[in-house]
Amino acid sequence: MTTGNPITGDPASSGQAGASTVGGEHADLLAMLAKHRHFLRFTTRGLTDEQARKRATVSELCLGGLIKHVTAVERGWVDFILEGPSAMRDFSDMTEDDFAERADQFRLLPDETLAGVLDDYAEVARRTDELVGALPDLNAAHPLPKAPWFPPGEQWSARRALMHIIAETAQHAGHADIIRESLDGAKSMG
Repeated sequence: MTTGNPITGDPASSGQAGASTVGGEHADLLAMLAKHRHFLRFTTRGLTDEQARKRATVSELCLGGLIKHVTAVERGWVDFILEGPSAMRDFSDMTEDDFAERADQFRLLPDETLAGVLDDYAEVARRTDELVGALPDLNAAHPLPKAPWFPPGEQWSARRALMHIIAETAQHAGHADIIRESLDGAKSMG
């Protein structure tokens, strides 16, 4: 079974070493994640750094910032799968500086380039795909970090964390599609 190229997100080709050895649920999760990564990355095709920084709606979101945010989310949840809640911060004690830093995650800053954030996203995707391919047990779980949005004492399995990464990527691919269409009329589909 071919899962597609998880780095480029192209579901039609496979560039990942060992992709054919990943099967079953692992392959299904990787294929779904690759599909949504592809749509997210596709919204940035042919853009300049300035266009990737531009806010096209009343929202603070821009395409370069969405790539940065999804990269950080994926990296954080993969760290959680590997290390548990210690890999993530205790969100219950966030300061104003922490909120400002988080807000910058949604912006392509002047010293950043679209190519650079796409390269970072590709590296995180490669790492995630290697981990998923090597995970012996998708049921392995850790307690969630402290955060106002998580019920106390809840645990997430590796499967649940991966499904969260997929959902986050799909949601933001939709946001990116709206932003891109607002920028220059280009669409991901249609």
